[in-house]
Order: sequence, then structure tokens, then C-alpha cells
Amino acid sequence: MTMKKPLIQIKDLRKRFGDNTVLNGVNLSIREGEITTIIGKSGVGKSVLLKHIIGLLEYDSGHILFNGKPFKKMKEKEKKLLKSKLSFMFQGTALFDSMTVYENVALPLNERGGFSRNEIYQRVEDQLEQLDLHEIDDKYPSQLSGGMRKRVALARALITEPEIILFDEPTTGLDPIRKSAVHRMISDYQKKHKFTAVLVSHEIPDIFYISQHIAMLDEGKIIFEGTPKEIYKSSNPSVREFAKQLGDESEKLTGLTSQYTISSRLKAERRHTEGHHAIFSFIVLNITNMDEIIKKIGYEGSQIALKNFIFQIKRCLRDTDTCSRYDLDKILIVLPGANVEIGKKVYAKLTNRVKKEKALDTEKFTSLSFSVSVAFAEAEEESLIQGIETNNTPKDTTSFDVFT
Repeated sequence: MTMKKPLIQIKDLRKRFGDNTVLNGVNLSIREGEITTIIGKSGVGKSVLLKHIIGLLEYDSGHILFNGKPFKKMKEKEKKLLKSKLSFMFQGTALFDSMTVYENVALPLNERGGFSRNEIYQRVEDQLEQLDLHEIDDKYPSQLSGGMRKRVALARALITEPEIILFDEPTTGLDPIRKSAVHRMISDYQKKHKFTAVLVSHEIPDIFYISQHIAMLDEGKIIFEGTPKEIYKSSNPSVREFAKQLGDESEKLTGLTSQYTISSRLKAERRHTEGHHAIFSFIVLNITNMDEIIKKIGYEGSQIALKNFIFQIKRCLRDTDTCSRYDLDKILIVLPGANVEIGKKVYAKLTNRVKKEKALDTEKFTSLSFSVSVAFAEAEEESLIQGIETNNTPKDTTSFDVFT
């Protein structure tokens, strides 16, 4: 697999505010066309680092390179061109209360200049349509919910079709449903427009589902760089302690057990049965029509449906079984002491139970169907969790009715 080239390189970056050293030799590579998320404890300088990348703060020493060229060595014309390719979504949205939704989204185009009134109108209307905001273009930010304001801020960040977007805590203050909806929107638009994204986020493990690259900042330095799954295997004590704390948290949207906790339980089970075979059955459910669901009921509605679907799954499991969100649209079920045949019986029980619920008074619900492909696997090693994507077990496809 060819490694993507770094679009942004941060080398030995340092920044002090009075006697307080915030960045103490930060080194970080941000690869083109990926979502890189910067995590860490509160107050370690994550937002400060982001503001240095966008140019809102000036660093004391070190270098920030774009396509291999230090920003400070660029000519003014080059700097201006680079800044036109950058966009920033502020933590508090930074929408102007005196402007309508339309005016807020149009602002970057008006500031840049070179667009006719008709061109601005068409681009803004297209962007609002894509984010399902077209019916509120004449409203003011104070008239909108927190989730709606985040979507307007996202529309404004996207309006100039930037190559790089920086997101500073894009889901702060939102409930789990709306947080998950914003994460999904960022992921979908990044895939569609291929921009490079850098996020600062506390939403763990939720943010791992949309990120290809994770960097952990601690005591002014990057102490971990890698994929979301690699953070759980780090040998750095600080990273391991952080990962352990992650394991104590449930997934925000669904309340599911974290993958770290599942891995720990499987290891404990193996120790408990040392000298004997500790068999585990794995069921991977992959929702294949989530894009269609989003088109039907929107981002927030799709996350409510996902939450309800997982609730149905959990009701069919034994007390000893565990269930984890494995990816943006994947769910991992682990059945200790069960072989594949038992796993298939559990899955059959799940499908039968969902079919029976069709008999509910559907006038009280909106019904839709998830298309789910399922894979079964069996192993004596918990490491299958890390390698389950490569499983070549034949897959079955089932349609589930889910109520929202």
C-alpha cells in the first residue's frame, strides 16, 4: 500500500505564553486527502496548534511546511494563494448574529471577491440544499438549534471549496445524536470533495470512526501518531493510560462497549481458561444502505435509527456477550464460548425478533429498512478484532425494519 504524501508537516514547533510553554517541539505529518484528528487532555494546546496551522497565531520557533515549503519562506503571493485554499470551522461556530443563514454562508465568497451576485447566490443555495438548510436561509443564528448552527458553520467552511479544512471541536455542546450526525456529515463531505481535514476533538471513541490518522498531544509534544486501532497497542505508558480511560467510556450515541473493553475482556477470558480452548464467535454487521437512509430521513434521523437498531440487537444477546460499534456503519458482536454455528443461531434469533416487531402498531412509528451484510468468524485469539476486515467468510444479506 502506497503511503500518501504529507501535505502539511510541522517540525519542532514551539510556543510560549509568558512563562507557560504550550508547544514544546511538536512534530506532526498531515497526509493529503485524509482526516487527521488531534486528541489529548483538556488544556494541552490542541486548539493552539490548530490556530498555528491556519495562521491565527505565530509560533516562536520551528517550521510549518505546506507541500514541503516552509510557510515563513513563501512570498506574499504564495501565502495569499495558500490561504485561499484553507478554511476553518470555529469551536463556537462564530456565526454573525446580525446576518441571516444565507449571509453567513455567503460571507467568505464576498470577502474573497471576484464573484458576481448571481454566482454567489447559486453557490450558496447549492450548498444549503446539500446540507438540508435551504428552508432556513432567511433565519438568524439565534433562531436555530445548536445542531443547525453547526451545519450552517459547516456550509460556510465548505463554500469556497477549500483543499484544507480545520475543525476546532466541531461538536461541542451537542447531544450524542447531533454529535454523531455532524461527524457523519464531515466524513461524507470529506469523501465527496477529497479535502484534507484536521480536527481537534474530545469525542472519543466516536471520532475514531471517521478518522484515518490520530495524533495525541501531551506536555507540548506529539506522543502518538497512527491509526485509531493502533492507539490501543501503543507501548507508551501515557498513551496506554489514555487508552484505558477510553475503555471506561461507552460509545456516546449507542451506549455500546468500547473496543478496548472488549479486547480486555477477551484477554481476561483467555487467562481464566488457560490450558483450555477459549473459543469466541464474532458477528460483523455492516449496514450497506446508510446513504439511502440519510437521503430519506436526514443525518439526525439516520443516527436515531442506528441507535434504535443497536438497541434491538442488544436485547437479543446474552449477559456474557458484548457488542461494539466497529466502524461508522459496522457493528461487532462477540460471543464468548460460542462457535460459528451458535453465532448463526444468535443472528437468526435477532432477525426473527425484528420481524415479529413488524406486528407493532406502526401508526406510532416511522418504519424503514436497513440492508445489512453479515460475516461470521470463529477464533481462539482476541487479535481477530484487529484483523477482522480481512475475513473472507461468505457473507449473507438481510433486511431489517427499524422504527424511528
